[in-house]
Amino acid sequence: MGANARYIVGNWVKDRWGSDFPYGTFLINITGCFILGVFGTFLVRFAWNDTWRLLIAVGFVGAYTTFSTFEYESLLLISDGAWGKALLNLVGSVVAGFIAAYLGVIVARLAVGTPHS
Repeated sequence: MGANARYIVGNWVKDRWGSDFPYGTFLINITGCFILGVFGTFLVRFAWNDTWRLLIAVGFVGAYTTFSTFEYESLLLISDGAWGKALLNLVGSVVAGFIAAYLGVIVARLAVGTPHS
């Protein structure tokens, strides 16, 4: 399901924003970080068994997100001389991914009434 979701989201993004920047991979990886932030918080809060972690975090999100494509697309941008876009992709993905994961944790904690320290 994660790979199918990635395919659908990637094509949707490409149709709307084009392919001069890896927008699809960027959006997929950032939303994957958010999903893991929410899910990881719920996993701990509700003491779900390890089967849920394997199903959602490893299975769905693991198939949905892609580090290798992110790196390869960054390399292609550098190869094309688009150093600014490559830097934006590399740094932006890491920073936005961290923020998305953090926001996912906050959203999940608010949903279950746990303080977000």
